[in-house]
Amino acid sequence: MRIATYNINGIKARLPALLRWLDEARPDVALLQEIKSVDEAFPRDPIEERGYTLETHGQKGFNGVAILSRLPLEDVARGLPGDAADEQARWIEATVIGTRAVRVAGLYLPNGNPAPGPKYDYKLAWMARMQTHAARLLATEEPVVLAGDYNVIPQDADAARPEAWTQDALALPATRAAFRRLIHLGYADAFRLREPGPGHYSFWDYQAAAWERNDGIRIDHLLLSPQAADLLTAAGIDKEVRAGEKPSDHVPVWIDLDA
Repeated sequence: MRIATYNINGIKARLPALLRWLDEARPDVALLQEIKSVDEAFPRDPIEERGYTLETHGQKGFNGVAILSRLPLEDVARGLPGDAADEQARWIEATVIGTRAVRVAGLYLPNGNPAPGPKYDYKLAWMARMQTHAARLLATEEPVVLAGDYNVIPQDADAARPEAWTQDALALPATRAAFRRLIHLGYADAFRLREPGPGHYSFWDYQAAAWERNDGIRIDHLLLSPQAADLLTAAGIDKEVRAGEKPSDHVPVWIDLDA
């Protein structure tokens, strides 16, 4: 079972790029972020024609997440629990039915800039809610995959120029500490299980020729429960997608599970 996460940065603007990647990579499950579309306006037809079931949790012009699956989906849930007043569309989860069931969550974690400030407070509060819910999912003792754009640079090795990010909400000590708390619950960073070294990125800004200079950061992650980590057979980053026509500033990151 290949599960991928991909911040598409606007489904209407990036639909051709998404379709090219789906045709080439053929993931079993794709978790999209920043679809920037309400559910009823999402361009479903070309995706469903490729054999994908589609579940969305959209929002007009901002945020928005989706699950695309070639396998059956059950128990779809929308919205991160813990704050009934939070209207931002940043979380969707479902059970994927393969040879064994895998619970997947697609997330778009808040950016948090400028920090300090209310946006950073919201980011840390959101991460605390995520930790609580991630612990509940862990208690099921089922394979769980938490995948998406975390807007977190976990370590200096995850940035080409770590010194450029020291005051950014993506790399502040409190952000990294919140991410580590997820790991300490018992989750594993899937990509780091396969590739511990530096120089691997999933985002390059559109400005200052960041892509051409490989001035990237790794902020798109798949965290695995122990039961999911036991099934892991491969992990990778589809870096070449960034060189395509009208690309997102993110690229897909994927794992293969023996499921």
